[in-house]
Amino acid sequence: MPRKPLPLAKSRVLISNDDGIHAPGLKVLERVVRRLAAEVWVVTPEDEQSAASHSLTLRRPLRIRKVRGRRFAVDGTPTDSVLLGITEVMKDHPPDLVLSGINRGGNLGEDVTYSGTIAAAMEGTLLGCRSIAFSQLHEDRQPVKWSTAEHWAEQSLRRLATIFWPPNVLINVNFPNFASDKVTGIEVVRQGRRKIGSNLAQGKDPRGEPYFWIGSQRNEDRYLKGSDLEAVTRGAVSVTPLALDLTHGPTLNRIKEVFD
Repeated sequence: MPRKPLPLAKSRVLISNDDGIHAPGLKVLERVVRRLAAEVWVVTPEDEQSAASHSLTLRRPLRIRKVRGRRFAVDGTPTDSVLLGITEVMKDHPPDLVLSGINRGGNLGEDVTYSGTIAAAMEGTLLGCRSIAFSQLHEDRQPVKWSTAEHWAEQSLRRLATIFWPPNVLINVNFPNFASDKVTGIEVVRQGRRKIGSNLAQGKDPRGEPYFWIGSQRNEDRYLKGSDLEAVTRGAVSVTPLALDLTHGPTLNRIKEVFD
């Protein structure tokens, strides 16, 4: 069943990320949420876990370190952090809302299948909490426009709290690499096409063994109208609902016909 609008001023919020407990984007999101919510908890990985995807640690024990107050760090993945945040750190009173980010770098198109930022929100969704992922686009070796993220995260969060979305859906929000006052607004768009790994560097290590290094370059379509990539390229904040059910209905029906 769709959820009712969320009263932010009375809500308990869990924040996580994939950039680690000391990430600047985490501090930005904390500031935003503390202005809006009744109670803010932070449970993140100890260190950066970019591109960790929805990985879960199964072959070793995990440890939770209390940083101070309601801030905790987990020596695991973003998924581990949200799982332990909800089922252990906040087990007596689970969160009303899980937020992930604000990631240093966009999560657009196929990025969402690799992203630890998205995975943290995905885990929150799987555990029954409405969840939102936030990411700020930037150019390599250029300052990150955190002021854009701070202003538009608050705007986005206030609006998203008023709407309905199903329990098996998470929301992916990306802020463009524009100054805050140059952002054109917030647009609700679909996932675009953007595949990382288009450039591989090859070499040999000091022992003469060959290696391959996956670069950050992406094959992407920035001009597909109605997509997240096209929206942020024009200077808009993109908001995209992502479904956890990956079943493709039309193909399912065609395959059924063959086997029937």
